[in-house]
Amino acid sequence: MRFWSRRARNQNIMGIGLILLVLIGMAVVWLIAVYNGLIQLKNRVDEAWSDIDVQLKRRYDLIPNLVNTVKGYAAHEKQVFENVTEARSRAMGAGTAAGKAEAENMLSGALKSLFAIAENYPDLKANQNFLELQRELTDTEDKIQASRRFYNGNVRDFNTKIQVFPNNMIAGMLNFTRREFFEAAAGEKENVKVAF
Repeated sequence: MRFWSRRARNQNIMGIGLILLVLIGMAVVWLIAVYNGLIQLKNRVDEAWSDIDVQLKRRYDLIPNLVNTVKGYAAHEKQVFENVTEARSRAMGAGTAAGKAEAENMLSGALKSLFAIAENYPDLKANQNFLELQRELTDTEDKIQASRRFYNGNVRDFNTKIQVFPNNMIAGMLNFTRREFFEAAAGEKENVKVAF
């Protein structure tokens, strides 16, 4: 009898050990899946931010040409040119998504002033170089908006993933933090008007 009870006890211990081993294995697989999911979403957010950067750089490259073209017709509008140049510099130097969004909104406002000046110069509005720059800027503004939507969608998914239970515990231990949305300011929700 003792032999059978010892054998039964050993089988119970082995059964419990096997169950614990399976549970630990499942927990490890779950941790790996959560970690890999977080990394994938983080990389998507980084890629989307890179898309925004590409479009913003294109915008920054167009602005000096646009300013120089308008300057040839309206040289006495010095303050507007300085505002556009300063806003461009701030936008290029902004580091965070929130800082970049604020600087971009200032730049959009400065560009609106520049285009308002152009309204007063019919020769400028008919200038082929100005029209081409205007078309390119409009195209770039559209691409910035599309990139912004793509980025914000990825940020939403990432932030949701790191905030839901039990992922939030893993994300906290691994220092995954919320990302900021790239949003237009309340008064700047519409595109820069570049059509004449």
